[in-house]
Amino acid sequence: MSKRVAAKYKINRRLGVNLWGRPKSPLNRRDYGPGQHGQRRKGKTSDFGTQLMAKQKLKGYYGNIGEKQFRRYFAEANRRKGDTGENLVGILECRLAAVVYRAKFVPTVFGARQFVNHGHVTVNGKKVNIPSYMVKEGDVIEVKEKSRQIPMVLEAIDSVEREVPEYISVDTKAMKATFVRVPELADVPYPVQMEPNLIIEFYSR
Repeated sequence: MSKRVAAKYKINRRLGVNLWGRPKSPLNRRDYGPGQHGQRRKGKTSDFGTQLMAKQKLKGYYGNIGEKQFRRYFAEANRRKGDTGENLVGILECRLAAVVYRAKFVPTVFGARQFVNHGHVTVNGKKVNIPSYMVKEGDVIEVKEKSRQIPMVLEAIDSVEREVPEYISVDTKAMKATFVRVPELADVPYPVQMEPNLIIEFYSR
């Protein structure tokens, strides 16, 4: 098991939120941080700490994206016209791994990264195995025929834990999804409140 996958169970507890809204989250049993100092009483969080937490939540939600890559996404969001926070969320939702997760082809964002990495997905009929690949409006994402009976896929398709957002159109029978449009923050079904405005403040220090 990779360090990234092993550590995902600690992310919720470290951040103090059920980041993906999953019933099996360890936070439901232990609502304090991991490690021997996890139960220490916390003092008042500084502005910097609040901004950092907002960044860590958004990074963690998409599979614990690395800082270097996340900073590139922020720079691109800042370069584009319009609201930087909205742009940032739009960029993150265009990642192929995010679209595969939203389409309910896999049960978790970590599973989506692995699923794409292992070559189980095509975009417009061509195999793409890069989780960070940027999907465009109108792109068709499909699970390869030989991959459709993988237990993880069948479990995700049948799950009622979450719904497919309206900016993605899914044909469950064909295991095919169309990326309809880039969403706004209000369209994205985050189980917890995301605050991209605080991330802007963090990088503007």
